[in-house]
Amino acid sequence: MLGRNQGGGLRISPTIIVALVMAGFALCKYYGQSSVNEITGEKQHIAITPEQEIAMGLESAPQMAQEMGGLSRNQQASAIVKQVGQKVVQTSAAARTPYKYDFHLLADPQTINAFALPGGQVFITEGLLFRLTEDGKTLSEDMLAGVLGHEVGHVVARHSAERLAQMELAQGLTGAVTMATYDPSNPNTAYIAQSVANMLQLKYGRDQELQSDYLGVRFMLEAGYEPEYLIQVMEILKQSSGPNRTPEFQSTHPDPENRKEAIEAAIQEWRKK
Repeated sequence: MLGRNQGGGLRISPTIIVALVMAGFALCKYYGQSSVNEITGEKQHIAITPEQEIAMGLESAPQMAQEMGGLSRNQQASAIVKQVGQKVVQTSAAARTPYKYDFHLLADPQTINAFALPGGQVFITEGLLFRLTEDGKTLSEDMLAGVLGHEVGHVVARHSAERLAQMELAQGLTGAVTMATYDPSNPNTAYIAQSVANMLQLKYGRDQELQSDYLGVRFMLEAGYEPEYLIQVMEILKQSSGPNRTPEFQSTHPDPENRKEAIEAAIQEWRKK
């Protein structure tokens, strides 16, 4: 807090000084670590190396699979997932990255999901895979390539490593804000600071999803798939979310309709290149 000392000069509360030091440290640490992503061309503030990302992903993969019913016993479907995934990687710009890509089909038949761990471990559930059809029966490799291309986009753009750095920054700034505004008579001060940090994280998540869609379109085209099928995937996701979908501002994922518009724009952009 600000006040006046006995001599009439301005006095800064020790808690404000500590808060400023905390905020300065968090900002210096975050912005002091930077590298340029070879594929996206973006300057990113990331503390860990690609080798560390690969190790993190490999270490986490077995637990993630176990939490979703384990790996699928459908060998034919699992082979298709690996085949399409490797084609997306090996025939696109993703092949220039140092990551060790592997593609896994999870046994969960109910959950509609796909995700990527740091370093190249990519997963899709049976619940989503068996909905990627044009006629309700035949699996669409183009749709599958769209899903897997999107997840490869997360790996290539180093989104997990980026989120780790952003979370550390948010925690540091949240601590500084809490210190500066703390009022023992008002317990909501800490809650407000944390809410601001949470909203920033949600925005980061939505931005990263849109970037992965953008990269997914690129990788699909480079691998010879039709990126328009990614728009159909968005329709499947919209239908599976039902009428009570979480509002976009409260979600880490953009609304499927907004994603469809962004994908259409990306298709036009990449086809011109």
